[in-house]
Amino acid sequence: MTEPAANSLETLVSLCKRRGFVFQSSEIYGGINAVYDFGPLGVRLRRHIRDAWWRQMVELRDDVEGVEAAILMNPAVWQASGHLTNFSDPLVDCLGKCHQRWRADQLEGTTCPNCGGPLSQPRQFNLMFKTFVGPVEDEGSVVYLRPETAQGMFVNFKNVVNSSRQRIPFGIAQIGRSFRNEISTGNFIFRLRELEMMEMEWFCQPGQDAQWFEYWCEQRMAWHESLGLKRSHLRLRPHGEREKAHYALASSEIEYLYPWGWAELEGIARRGDFDLRRHQEASGRDLQYTDPQTNERYLPYVVEPALGVDRTFLSLLLDAYAEEEVRGETRVVLHLKPNIAPFQVAVLPLQRKPELVELARRVEHGLRAQFSTDYDDTQSLGRRYRRQDEIGTPLAITVDFESLEDQAVTIRDRDTMEQVRVSLDQLAAVCAEKLQLGE
Repeated sequence: MTEPAANSLETLVSLCKRRGFVFQSSEIYGGINAVYDFGPLGVRLRRHIRDAWWRQMVELRDDVEGVEAAILMNPAVWQASGHLTNFSDPLVDCLGKCHQRWRADQLEGTTCPNCGGPLSQPRQFNLMFKTFVGPVEDEGSVVYLRPETAQGMFVNFKNVVNSSRQRIPFGIAQIGRSFRNEISTGNFIFRLRELEMMEMEWFCQPGQDAQWFEYWCEQRMAWHESLGLKRSHLRLRPHGEREKAHYALASSEIEYLYPWGWAELEGIARRGDFDLRRHQEASGRDLQYTDPQTNERYLPYVVEPALGVDRTFLSLLLDAYAEEEVRGETRVVLHLKPNIAPFQVAVLPLQRKPELVELARRVEHGLRAQFSTDYDDTQSLGRRYRRQDEIGTPLAITVDFESLEDQAVTIRDRDTMEQVRVSLDQLAAVCAEKLQLGE
């Protein structure tokens, strides 16, 4: 078995379009830069990523609650949080032939990487999208599309405390869309203008945030490995003083080894009491927490693990992709873990004979309640096996003419390509054992 072809992003992009993982948004009109649509398989993979994160961060814990805050918020939120003044990148313009714009902090030289022309002096460019509420487009109706989901959790801190039974330390988690008007984009879905984030704010007593920071760094590294990412492709890198965000006491990145090098997959930050303090000052509302045992009042400190669904999606596909020699031919296979793969089980009738189709449909419908299933009866059986390998389906079940007589089917394993005969009354149990979804 060869190593994953993580050095070929173009190959993965082609597979994503061909098999229905990712499409260029508005493609028939020429597309729009750094905005993508997710097709039938992409939707399934993304949902499984979200479900895996939510289950680990919320459902399996007693100390984390979920919220879904609105995308549009009072603009005073972004003023208090510092986004109106600090959420920006240094922008330079090409003064030569192409007039392209670049992030100054990502350029190695002093000339345009595209045409070699001179560059303008850097100026700060705010990354938030601006729009208007109501029929009149004036300064009084300006609102912003949120660049992160975090602030919705901070402004709802007291609402969650008062409506739940949670006590410090505890977390608030959220999955939702965010929008960033990036200057420089590229590398497929790595840097997007419309993205989906999975964030959790962990509220703790001041002075205990450093130990919780270490705890969440370890927890998050373990989660990425549990999805199937290779440990050799992951690293935890602390930020230097100049890299930290304006609110951070300390921060680290979980980085993944992408085809272009190490880059951020997830960020983990010690935010101190910056956000709650700023919102308390700006709103005039008391956001302090009262310890029910000691009656001590304080603004909690916060540790924040935050990552994007899209970068997780990309990392999993890169890590799972392999090209393997099988009987003199090359097969493309995605070695995705069963709980993440778009489909867990595919049911394939040997031929499109009515009696085989009827039984295969009945088998597939019977497995739907327990597994993510696919039904495929187009082209030859060999081609269908290759197609299921290419989209990462762990198990393929073949219904043949013998199945009509012995009420048994053949299960093929994606990774080993081994085949075993299983009776229909044992099929669900055997699939569950092979998929090991509880591990």
